This record gives sequence, C-alpha cells and structure tokens, in this order.
Amino acid sequence: MPNAVPMLSPLRIDGATLRLVRLPLVTPFTIATGTLTEKVFPLLTLRAGGLEGHAEGVMDPLPDYLEETVAGAMDLLQTVLLPQVLGRSFAHPDHLARLFAPWRANFMARATVEMAFWDLWAKSLGLPLQTALGGAGDFIDVGVSLGIGPVSGTLDRVAQHLEQGYKRIKLKVMPGHDIGLLQAVRQQFPDAHLTVDANCCYTLADSALVGRMDDFGLDYIEQPLAWDDIHDHATLQQRIRTPLCLDECIRTVDHARKALQTDAARVINIKVGRVGGHSAARQIHDLCQAFQVPVWCGGMLESGIGRAHNIHMSTLPQFTKPGDTSSASRYFVRDIIEERLECVEGRMPVPSGPGIGVTLDHDFLAIATLSAKDYAA
Repeated sequence: MPNAVPMLSPLRIDGATLRLVRLPLVTPFTIATGTLTEKVFPLLTLRAGGLEGHAEGVMDPLPDYLEETVAGAMDLLQTVLLPQVLGRSFAHPDHLARLFAPWRANFMARATVEMAFWDLWAKSLGLPLQTALGGAGDFIDVGVSLGIGPVSGTLDRVAQHLEQGYKRIKLKVMPGHDIGLLQAVRQQFPDAHLTVDANCCYTLADSALVGRMDDFGLDYIEQPLAWDDIHDHATLQQRIRTPLCLDECIRTVDHARKALQTDAARVINIKVGRVGGHSAARQIHDLCQAFQVPVWCGGMLESGIGRAHNIHMSTLPQFTKPGDTSSASRYFVRDIIEERLECVEGRMPVPSGPGIGVTLDHDFLAIATLSAKDYAA
C-alpha cells in the first residue's frame, strides 16, 4: 500500500515522557496462561514542535504471552530506543521503524516508540491517524473476548454481549474447559458468531480433541498450538476443517508470509504492538490482502491510548472480521483519556480529530502513574 499522504518536512523529536501506569481491571481476566487483575504498562509521550504523540506498550509483567516483559521494555526504552530518537528528525514513521530494525525481537518496546511517532506525525499533518495509515470509515465492527470462568456465568455473559450487539463472541478455552463449554454455548446460541482462543495450550497430540471443535460452527480457532511453531499449525490445519487463526506466531511480515504459504493460517490476528508498530502491521495487512486472507485486530487489555491506535488501524480494508476493540468500560472503571471509547450496537466509532483523536486525562493519569521520567534532546 503506498503512503496515503506525502512526506513533508521532517519532525525533530525534542522531548519525551515515559510513564509506568497501573489500571485495576473491573473483573479478573482469566486465560489459559493465568489471571490478570490489573493492567501495568509503559505509556510514552513524544514531543515535537509543540505537539505530542502517545502510545502504550502491550507487554505483560511476566513473559507468559511472549518473551517481552514490562521491566525489560522499560529498560530498553530508557537506555537504547529513546536515546536513538531524541534530537533526531524523521520525515515519515517508516524511517523510524527502520532505525530499530537491527535490534533482535523486542517488537513491543519498538512499537511503543514507533506508534507514538505515528500519532505525532499524523497530528503534524492535521490528519486522523486512519487517513495517514490509508484507512477509511466512521465505525468498525467489534467483537468481545470472554475470559475463562464457570459455564453458567459464561452463558450469561454471552447473552449480555449479544444483546449489546457485539458482532462476534470469542471464548477463551483450555484443556478441560473446551468441548463442554462449546456444547453449552452453541446449544443456547445457535446463530452466534463464535470463535475460540486457546493461547497455545494444546499440542499436535490433541489433534482429535481440537478436531471435535469442527462440530460447533466456529468462525476460526485461534492459536491452539505453541507460540513459536508455524509448522505444527500447518499440520493441524490439514487435520481439521475449521480455519486456524494465528496470533502469537505472527511477529513479522516474514512470519505471516510463511504461515500463508504453508496454509498454517486462514485468518490472522494483527496486534499492532506485537508486530513492532503500524508500519509492520500495514505490511502484514497488505500481504494478507494479496493472499485474500481476512485479518482482525486483537487486543491486549489496552487503555484508551492503545485502544485508539487499534481502532484507527482497523479501518484498513482487509480488516473484515470484528476485532477485540470493545468498550473500555468492560475493563476499567476509569480510563486515562478524556473521551469514552464505547461501542454502540457492536460498532466502535473512530475517534475524530488529528492523530489518534483522544487526549490524556492528566488528573487521573497522575493517580494511575507509578513512575514517570522526562527526557530532553
């Protein structure tokens, strides 16, 4: 996809603030790898010419999703990535992404800087981020992700969210909490768009069990096997009918290419932070478009800053399946932005205005901030 807007005068990054923020969750969120009761994340602000761009890191405190951690990312941001960009000028966010290319992995930390610059750059042009990215539209369709819990309670939550108009229900599953759950949900909601997310908790030895999920009319099965094994997913796809969707396995455009070429993924979940930022996410989007494979935008329990970034990315044309950008009030009693990012009948409005279109609630942010440090060029 060509750049949607022309390159203008380079932006010089003349300052930054790196915060560590903590937001308690409304209810615990349980998946196969554990339970979260709060969201702790880096929040980065970049400054240039009187403007500010914001982004958050999506890594977890412990390496239970991927290998990155909050502590490691904070250190890399402070000692390596921010010193690389402070005082330097960039004409386009793609240039900043290339600067970080020599570093191995650490895609989430790199994305934190790159995404903040996308916000800053779009604001310098007076454009919404979606326009700078090449997207369009006033709304996106949204699904919901439901954590692991008692089946009876899950049935109530499915009913509640279908009544609210959500376009897809994603159920977290794990061994012992899978077939029985699907039987109960599908019996009560025969027409609902259902998917499951295993967060890597099965192996090829479980192929027969995963194959039983074919009976429940799922839109796709997300990341059933190991977080770094594209090959075994290709093998599993040959054994089942339901499309496989990859999440953790896809961290670069090359990962996406290999998955698509080997039929390991018939759907791809693009998490902007997981793949290193918007530039890489666009490349994966374009590759999936060439393969005619649908994509959607996954969530990492982001605050309003990360959620706004995801919403804008989701306006690109190949995002044809509902993503995880559901209402912020499902997760947080109070968000760190002034605006309310809330769905209406299963559709999330795209924040208007330059950049990501949301503003920090500085009064509440001061309460939620665990640490903060300012940097000058």
